[in-house]
Amino acid sequence: MAKTQNSKKQTKKAPLKTADEKRAAKRAKKAR
Repeated sequence: MAKTQNSKKQTKKAPLKTADEKRAAKRAKKAR
């Protein structure tokens, strides 16, 4: 849960980075 809050803070600072992280998470799920 703490991670989600951190993500929200990052979105406000750099939405582009969050989008990249979201893509990475999708890739990680596929890899698993």
